[in-house]
Amino acid sequence: MSGDSDCTRTSPSAGSPSDNEFLPDRPKYVCTLSPDLITKAREELQEKPEWRLRDVQALRDMVCKDYPSLGTCLDDAFLLRFLRARKFDYDRALQLLVNYHTCRRSWPEVFNNLKPSAIKPVLESGFVTVLPRLDPEGRHVVCIRPDRWTPSNYPITENIRAIYLTLEKLIQSEETQVNGIVILADYKGVSLSKASHFGPFVAKKVIGILQDGFPIRIKAVNIINEPRIFKGIFAIIKPFLKEKIANRFFLHGCDLSSLHQNIPPVILPEEYGGTSGKLDISAWNELLLASEEDFLHDFSQLLLPCDSSPHDMLVSGDADEKQCDDSLRGMKPQLYYCY
Repeated sequence: MSGDSDCTRTSPSAGSPSDNEFLPDRPKYVCTLSPDLITKAREELQEKPEWRLRDVQALRDMVCKDYPSLGTCLDDAFLLRFLRARKFDYDRALQLLVNYHTCRRSWPEVFNNLKPSAIKPVLESGFVTVLPRLDPEGRHVVCIRPDRWTPSNYPITENIRAIYLTLEKLIQSEETQVNGIVILADYKGVSLSKASHFGPFVAKKVIGILQDGFPIRIKAVNIINEPRIFKGIFAIIKPFLKEKIANRFFLHGCDLSSLHQNIPPVILPEEYGGTSGKLDISAWNELLLASEEDFLHDFSQLLLPCDSSPHDMLVSGDADEKQCDDSLRGMKPQLYYCY
């Protein structure tokens, strides 16, 4: 992503044609979707190729009119992510874009100095990776393994940073924008002490990003090897989930055959009863680390202003944190009971 974020120079006014000479040069959008995916985008996302650039310009105009100081990238390809994530509903795409920036601003522990080299220990631990093969629907499978995290080594926010960068890398692909992703979370060995780090405050932040603050379509969340403690974890998460997302959670326990009904063995590693060899995290780690300069450039386009109005904020700060702390105190007995 690149481009000038100054809305005063983004779209022509109703004045003379000479106004166009003041517009910044933006990368020209070139569609990379296959004919089949173009058809899928039309049917599922209401994306009409003949109207695509008109829709992008409409969103750009709305940003410049309603949020002139948002400090966002306004390139066609970048804005298109948000339109696709909200099925070309202008208002919902605009809100998603605002939320995207609000999330980045409201959680400095996660978003300050966000780059692949900064989360190298998380990548090397194997906490998060992406399987090398796509599923039959053309979706990447993001594999998360909380048992690989040692809380004494670094805080839970480092794991969230790694997941966020993984999603940022994946969403660069137009195929992913259309097809979405699948999550495979292996909760083997997750103890009560480790689960306690994922309280309501963190849960609300993470769910807020995934549901309302990031332009990606999460089509399924497959949970495997979940211990009894997961009942407590899910009790924390569920109140923040929209019904559509909650219905996309599949709890398989230790039943690999159940998992294989959602993710075929041919793309799974041996650790999950698959036939694609041992789980190899090196390829994804190398790809992400090699994208360091791209991330530094891209994120430099996303500078938020110093001031924001309350209605822009997805999380309202101290009040929400206090509310979540109160919720955590109420949830702890349930965690102990489930354990």
